[in-house]
Amino acid sequence: MAKRRKQPQQTLTLTSLHLSGSLPFDLVVEILYRLPVKHLLQLRCVCKSWNSIISRDSDFAKKQFRLSTSSHDRHHLILSSSKFLLSHSSISSIFTSTFTTATSTVKQFGYGKRSILNKIAYRNSASTCDGILCFKIHDTLALVCNPFIRKFKRLPLLKFPHQFHTSYTLVYDRFTNSYKIIAVTNSYKIIAVNTSRMKYEVSVHTLGTRCWRRILDFPGPDLIPNSGSGTFLNDSVNWLTSGIADWAYLIISLDLEKESYQKLSVPVFDVDFPISMMSTLGTLRGCLSLLSPRDTFYDVLIMKEYGDENSWIKLFSVPQTNPWGDCHYTKVLYISEDDQVLMEFCKGWTETKYSLVVYDSINNTFKIPKFQNNIHGHMVAPEIYVESLICPF
Repeated sequence: MAKRRKQPQQTLTLTSLHLSGSLPFDLVVEILYRLPVKHLLQLRCVCKSWNSIISRDSDFAKKQFRLSTSSHDRHHLILSSSKFLLSHSSISSIFTSTFTTATSTVKQFGYGKRSILNKIAYRNSASTCDGILCFKIHDTLALVCNPFIRKFKRLPLLKFPHQFHTSYTLVYDRFTNSYKIIAVTNSYKIIAVNTSRMKYEVSVHTLGTRCWRRILDFPGPDLIPNSGSGTFLNDSVNWLTSGIADWAYLIISLDLEKESYQKLSVPVFDVDFPISMMSTLGTLRGCLSLLSPRDTFYDVLIMKEYGDENSWIKLFSVPQTNPWGDCHYTKVLYISEDDQVLMEFCKGWTETKYSLVVYDSINNTFKIPKFQNNIHGHMVAPEIYVESLICPF
């Protein structure tokens, strides 16, 4: 009996729809909005109109991004190393893989000045917004990039007299429809001979311009912000701070529209284990979050209503002891729909090597994603981002 010839798979392609005129072009664009970035990049070669929309239409890029945020497959974990190798893996593959076959893509970002990138800051050096990342190279220099479309830009130098430390936070300012970098610089102000005082100066750079602009200094000088990037949420940038005199912790929030500050209280669920220098600020499920250590575990807390200090709730607790020895958690990166938690941790208290772990809060088990072994050199800063066509530089 002769074998039946396998018929070619019939697929409905956007190319055939467009060229045959089967669909109005406006409807084709609506379909394009819903495709992942990697497919859109391939479709640029179909025709000039498609290439123009995909490559140069900022409104198209923003709408495509908004639709992508609801798809877990388009959320990625990106790891960067001291050698500026970027490794990314979809969030869904991290939670569903067996952790021995987890896939990732490793690419070396093509920035020409290798001598600069070899000096990339080791910790707290990345900030992300709308699929764009900002990497701190050193205290006076930062780099912004969109890794999916492989576009990058070096920011203008930011220099202050007696500069000690600078952190960079990437934000979207909807009031001016622009992307900005908020820089907090820790410097020493000379007030007398052999006498100085620490101060925190705040500057803003709008992508597409050539300079930095000073705004009102960070409230203080008795408040010390955490050394990492701020947390962008609800048109504001938030820092966890401590008082010099009493080590009391609170959150300082910078309003992007008014360029003014307000103070938010931190939660107190256990007076014996208050918020401390080991606590970290972030965002989870669209809310401001805190990771706070206690005696034998870490609490994961969120502020359900931004600005309402009474809306803090505890999501769950993560055990501090685990099969691979003494460690402390430094960041909660993502929570899946079935309450698996992707976290960053540091093994030991003197070692500066950071790793990733997934904690299953329902079954109280841990797993370590193996793909992070692809990172060559020290891991600098894991971040969650949504793939995007947006490129404001």
